[in-house]
Amino acid sequence: MRFEIPFYGHENIRSLHPKTIEITTESRLTTNGDCIIGVGASSGCSDLPEKMKILLQNSKSSVVCTISVRDFTFKVKGMGNDKLTLTNPHDIVIRKSSFVCPRTLATNCDAASDLLPRQMVKILQNPDARGIFSIDVA
Repeated sequence: MRFEIPFYGHENIRSLHPKTIEITTESRLTTNGDCIIGVGASSGCSDLPEKMKILLQNSKSSVVCTISVRDFTFKVKGMGNDKLTLTNPHDIVIRKSSFVCPRTLATNCDAASDLLPRQMVKILQNPDARGIFSIDVA
C-alpha cells in the first residue's frame, strides 16, 4: 500500500540528525529541528489511512519511505512496529532505533536525515521547494 504526502522546504532545514527523519505540518522551523526535512506537510501520523495504520502496526511489515525533490530521490527502509500508535496530527518521524512515540511511523530504519544528499538539502532550504514523502508498506 502506498500513501504520498506533499511538503515544502524551509530556510532552516539542516538535515543533520544521525537517528531520525521528520516531516511536519507546521510551517515554522528553528535550526534546532535538525532532523526535519520538510514543513507544511499535508498529513501527520493521525491522518494516514486506517488500512495503512494496521499494516504499520505489524512488526513483520516492511516500510519504504521515499523522499522526492525535483530530480533527487532518497529511499529509507524500515519496519512496522506493533507498539505504534500513529496518533500525532502534525509530525511523521522515521527512526533508526526501536523507540516509539505518537509521532513514529517506522522503526529500525537504515538511514537518517544526515545521509540525505546535500544537493537535496540545499534545494529544501528554499521555502518554495516542494517534495513528496511516499510511504510504501508491505
